[in-house]
Amino acid sequence: MNTHPALNRLWRRARLLRAATLVATIALVGIAARPQVAHAAPPPQEIPAEPAQGAEPVWLPIVRNGSSAFAPRSVPAIPNGPPTNRPAAFNGDMNLALRSYRATQATLALVDVGGATDDDAPQLNALFAPPRLPAFVGAWQVHDWDWGCGPDGCRGAPLTQPPVTLLEVGTAVGEFIYLPSRRADILDGVYVAMILYAEPSRLTIKYTRDDSPATGYTLHLEGLEVDPALVARYAELNAAGRSHLPGLRNGDLLGRAMGTLKLAIRDSGSFMDPRTRKDWWKGY
Repeated sequence: MNTHPALNRLWRRARLLRAATLVATIALVGIAARPQVAHAAPPPQEIPAEPAQGAEPVWLPIVRNGSSAFAPRSVPAIPNGPPTNRPAAFNGDMNLALRSYRATQATLALVDVGGATDDDAPQLNALFAPPRLPAFVGAWQVHDWDWGCGPDGCRGAPLTQPPVTLLEVGTAVGEFIYLPSRRADILDGVYVAMILYAEPSRLTIKYTRDDSPATGYTLHLEGLEVDPALVARYAELNAAGRSHLPGLRNGDLLGRAMGTLKLAIRDSGSFMDPRTRKDWWKGY
């Protein structure tokens, strides 16, 4: 062995470097051989399938890590009047998305108007629990529907009277939304309304058993997460011919807020001003 001190130091450093390189190589080989862990795919989102003309739309479900915000429930079916003669999904009186709506500048507060008053009009404060007057955050005008321009009609100009026909209100994201209350029942002293049309983010509710908004009160709700049990029950009864539709009682759960909520209310087919204090927000 070379006994020169400088050479000995160089020799030891070289041995240490070779040992460190060997350890690093073994570690890298071990990592490469280790089985890889598969990462879970993100949950599927709700995707609307494009319906063919004359067919009902098909919706894929929302899955949230295998759980649901809604408890399982049985949704009753109640008999209704003669079924509509048009597919509901393509009926501008049932599906508000067909009409669409445009934003407008208007007072974002309750308004006082004259005229007759129904002391049993649906009360919109009951959308929330406990009932409340929400903040009004947007005003919209629903488009008219021209029934003479084709077999199912087509979108017309925005309705300007009254000046607001769709109201956007603030909510707490995730809070439950309930049926606006009314005393008059439509069946057996129990049911006060039924569902005319349902999608995962849209509901049309009727306060009579007529399969049309032409009589009585009709409520349109846009932009909520509808309870899947209501959507499924509506789809089942609609496919079976609409002789029965989902029945609703005061206080029944409709869905959850996803942000702001849009609502429109009609009386005998006519869109009303949803800001009117004397009709829909009594006592505020």
